[in-house]
Amino acid sequence: MSTDPEKPNVVLILADNLGWGELGCYGGGALRGAPTPRIDAFAKEGLLLHNFNVESDCVPTRSALMTGRHPARTGCRQSVPAGFPQGLTPWEKTIAEILRDNGYTSAHHGKWHLGDIQGRYPSDRGFDEWYGIPRTTDESQFTSAVGFDPEVVEMPYIMRGKSGELSENVKVYDLEQRRLIDEELVERSKDWLSRQVEAKAPFFLYHPLVHLHFPTLPHLDFAGKTNQGDFADSMTEMDFRVGQLLDHIDSLGIANNTVVIFASDNGPEFRVPWRGTAGPWSGTYHTAMEGSLRVPFIIRWPGRVPAGTISNEIVHVTDIFSTIAAITKSRLPEDRPFDGIDQTPLFLNPMGSKSPREGFLFYIKDELRAIKWRDWKMHFIWEPQVNKSSGKLESPYLFNTTRDPKEETDIVTTNTWVLQPMLKMRREFERSLKNDPAPPDPLKDL
Repeated sequence: MSTDPEKPNVVLILADNLGWGELGCYGGGALRGAPTPRIDAFAKEGLLLHNFNVESDCVPTRSALMTGRHPARTGCRQSVPAGFPQGLTPWEKTIAEILRDNGYTSAHHGKWHLGDIQGRYPSDRGFDEWYGIPRTTDESQFTSAVGFDPEVVEMPYIMRGKSGELSENVKVYDLEQRRLIDEELVERSKDWLSRQVEAKAPFFLYHPLVHLHFPTLPHLDFAGKTNQGDFADSMTEMDFRVGQLLDHIDSLGIANNTVVIFASDNGPEFRVPWRGTAGPWSGTYHTAMEGSLRVPFIIRWPGRVPAGTISNEIVHVTDIFSTIAAITKSRLPEDRPFDGIDQTPLFLNPMGSKSPREGFLFYIKDELRAIKWRDWKMHFIWEPQVNKSSGKLESPYLFNTTRDPKEETDIVTTNTWVLQPMLKMRREFERSLKNDPAPPDPLKDL
């Protein structure tokens, strides 16, 4: 572990499909039938963001998080089934690789979803060790599905690996293991953290939880605990697991020099019976609505990030990469553009600083769906619900997300001035892509 304030330890906990309105500190908790006291208390120890924004689904968000680059650059535009080329190309540099060059030790315990062949697992991308699932957790349903044929489908496995070695299968990932995996991931992270206390090197722990991705099934210790069903029980378990990690960090005496970030990768689940909520925002993940873009984000850094603070400034998932690099004094490659912006000034002074980011472009696959700028949102394709698109709009819709959080009233005709800065931002980004082309989409011609 590091005791050098210039090289703080970093723990990044990422929930899966946790909507803006689920946690108590975001207006949910008991109202959702699932109190979240541990995460709520954690939020009071640092900064909570109301306007933290992600990508449309798991793969593009995680690639943006790991590289600080937009999925339109990396080619990680969508989830791809096993057996197809996928994941980050070797040319991309992950935050773990950037930190490794700065003397950090890193571990990954959880869901990867950025490559499922040798050479693209976490232990090949800067992490000293990893344990978890290479793709997505809905694969845990495979072996229980009617007609499942293991001869024509790649079996889902929980895997492990170490840097310099081949990653290997540990056990089949089925519905039984789905209930157990978050408990096991926490125990492995706790063990790894304990080992780092004995080392002098600073560390980076990436702990991408499996909850709340469907099938949202709780550990048997939590089944029936809320009397509100599996989803609420799983929320309660997730809160408990985060609390376990926080307690272990405190017990090791490393909290004061450890930056802890808790966030979600996507907006809420839309599938029954695991449907989540985005609180005051409309939409779910796989849409361009605010309910897809905005998700929870909390950061604690004792003595640096002021406790009990809240900000509605715009922050994007790519900014996590750039901010971690900045606070750890890690150097970035100079041979590629980065979309992430260092948010350290905002995080250290949330009451007196503005975000250096005014907005961003939002794609689903290769299609520009919306542009967000300050308090404004412009939609080029209208899809307020998943798979219910009206197609490309002849005239874009424009909403003010402060006055109209549910994006219900198009006001473009009285605010055409907003199109100028938005379309300028689009032009500049598209120009930069011409000199930084992404790999081809493996599913484009299917």
